[in-house]
Amino acid sequence: MTIKNFLVLRISTQADSTSGILFKINEDGTKAFLCYTLEDEKRDEKVWGETRIPAGKYKLGLRKEGGFHNRYLKKYGSSFHHGMIHVLEVPDFEYILWHTGNTDEHTAGCLIIGQSQESNLVKPDGFVGSSVSAYKFIYPIVSKAILTEGATVEYVDYDTTPPKKAPKINTKWWGL
Repeated sequence: MTIKNFLVLRISTQADSTSGILFKINEDGTKAFLCYTLEDEKRDEKVWGETRIPAGKYKLGLRKEGGFHNRYLKKYGSSFHHGMIHVLEVPDFEYILWHTGNTDEHTAGCLIIGQSQESNLVKPDGFVGSSVSAYKFIYPIVSKAILTEGATVEYVDYDTTPPKKAPKINTKWWGL
């Protein structure tokens, strides 16, 4: 059994929101783009419903209770929806879900997904569009991984985390 891995690459952290990209990590280590993401902003001290989860690697599960689950079960049907994608064992956070929405006002700490994105440099609350389309695309991929092999997600603060080691640049071809 091979655990499937996913990556949320946070690319723009602003005062009110965090824009990112969701990838599936293939068995050979390559990354396959799935969709754009939107979360709440980073805070030094957690404010309920207004703070993104810390960077780190987490298990994914399916939450089969609660308001989101009941609404999505009614909307998408039991042949499609098997539970909400749920980020597990996040210190000081609970019920972190992946779901539809458009701005950081729809997140409450969760991950919003979309097929398009407007920069949070322009729109402070950020914006992802075609969220239902993105959900219908990623849900079968992620839920199948959770149900069959198990799945993890790594959240990486790309725009705020310096590289561990600066890349070596080959300057020979520059004539230097």
